[in-house]
Amino acid sequence: MFPDMSRSPARRARSNETGRRKRDPNSSPPRSGAVARKNVGTTNAAGAKRSRAQRLSVDSQGVVAAAAQVPSPNCDDRPADSAISLIVVHGISLPPGTFGGTGIVELFTNRLVAASDPSYAAIAHLRVSSHFLIRRDGALLQFVACGQRAWHAGVSQWRGRERCNDYSVGIELEGTDTTPYTTVQYSMLARLVKALRRRYPVEAIVGHSDVAPRRKTDPGPAFDWPRAIRLIEARRQR
Repeated sequence: MFPDMSRSPARRARSNETGRRKRDPNSSPPRSGAVARKNVGTTNAAGAKRSRAQRLSVDSQGVVAAAAQVPSPNCDDRPADSAISLIVVHGISLPPGTFGGTGIVELFTNRLVAASDPSYAAIAHLRVSSHFLIRRDGALLQFVACGQRAWHAGVSQWRGRERCNDYSVGIELEGTDTTPYTTVQYSMLARLVKALRRRYPVEAIVGHSDVAPRRKTDPGPAFDWPRAIRLIEARRQR
């Protein structure tokens, strides 16, 4: 049954973090070699409107053409027998509590400069990335094709199955645990989940805090799960 939500109000309210740090990618070392990059650290209103207006589809490689493509090296091949059955929702802001800057893109493309902000010293060395990022204005960025394993969940398990990176897609929402996410973010998330479900046998959508509860709290109590599920279910009926 989709979506599979096992969240309680107590679990949603347990954090008052204003930001989140990434750590513990899923064990694979970064790949070597140059990676083409596009500077989309910030987005404009026209780009956001265009990405929201297009119907989303996922091609056979796991690429969403309507998303701005920002290739990240922080990924590798999925195990051959791992079908994509899980979506993990994250929340992130860099610097913590600051929106619209280049920090997230720089982190996911290994270009974050430790000296550029006091909060970066502890995370600049990390090799992490989600598959997607949804900005506050609803703009959609893709860092890793869904056919690849992005290093987003770290040490994790869902319902007794470990290594969630093997069988999940990671979606970052620009935000914090305690700052309400925007209407256009919920709308884009629902559209993206719908597109992913058309391509993959997705069984559940969960938070990072669900698969790594001892380490992570995002997307936090600010994320309105009932609202997100209503939008996803409404789109399923269309």
